[in-house]
Amino acid sequence: MIFMESPTNRIKEVLIEKGIKQTWLAEKLGKSFTIVNSYVCNRRQPSLELLFQIAEILQVNPKDLIVFVDKELSKEQLK
Repeated sequence: MIFMESPTNRIKEVLIEKGIKQTWLAEKLGKSFTIVNSYVCNRRQPSLELLFQIAEILQVNPKDLIVFVDKELSKEQLK
């Protein structure tokens, strides 16, 4: 088995900490609620450019929005 770091984000945690709703963030980004919800729930990851924009809107360091999780992969999955 090989371990790789899989990026996830902390957008949900930061929104909760700041008492901000996903709909508000979607409005500020000019994105649909569905797209923002997919980022918040880690079903999709925003581009780096968008991540920096989210960080600016939420007034946090972009690094505070990123978490790396070790993910176990077999050699077959890497092909």
